[in-house]
Amino acid sequence: MISALSFTANAGEALLLVGPNGAGKTTLIRTIAGFIRPSGGHVALKGDSEDRDVAQRCHYVGHLTGVKANLTVSQNLAFWGAYLADAPSDRDGLADRVEAALETFGLSRLADFPAGLLSAGQKRRLGLARLCVAARPIWLLDEPTVSLDTASTELLSRLIQTHTADGGIVIAATHLPLGLEQPTYLRLGNLLLDPGPEAPA
Repeated sequence: MISALSFTANAGEALLLVGPNGAGKTTLIRTIAGFIRPSGGHVALKGDSEDRDVAQRCHYVGHLTGVKANLTVSQNLAFWGAYLADAPSDRDGLADRVEAALETFGLSRLADFPAGLLSAGQKRRLGLARLCVAARPIWLLDEPTVSLDTASTELLSRLIQTHTADGGIVIAATHLPLGLEQPTYLRLGNLLLDPGPEAPA
């Protein structure tokens, strides 16, 4: 349960949610994503000229990877690219984006491999790869480094920094440092907003 919480995540910002287990990090991310309706207060997106709520502007990658075991790796990405498209025109060039995402996350050689047979780390990379197949300004990431090796974690860090440099917003719950240059920290439990150096979980 979260109460008396108010914060702003600005364009170009990576906001990392830290705190002990049970502090509400996952609850907060799922509320922003629209999966949980708050009993009080609201989540608002300012400055968006389009008539869509916050959830429609978000990528959500949670504890589960969202991988469909009966589809191949490339079919999974094609599904997410089509599902997350806001308009039919958004599907133009999807095949190229799928190929680029596969290459970015080191999955090209597994493109035609059944996703259900992937290792835990490969499934996590596949789940994160959908960030590259559909443009969404807000990324909501819940423990995104779970099952990732050092190289994949560094790749994710670079992607986050590219996204925020382009004006995107990233809100991530994490127990591990993500190696970002200037993140902001929101520590749940004592609700201290800390813009200082990288903080421990």
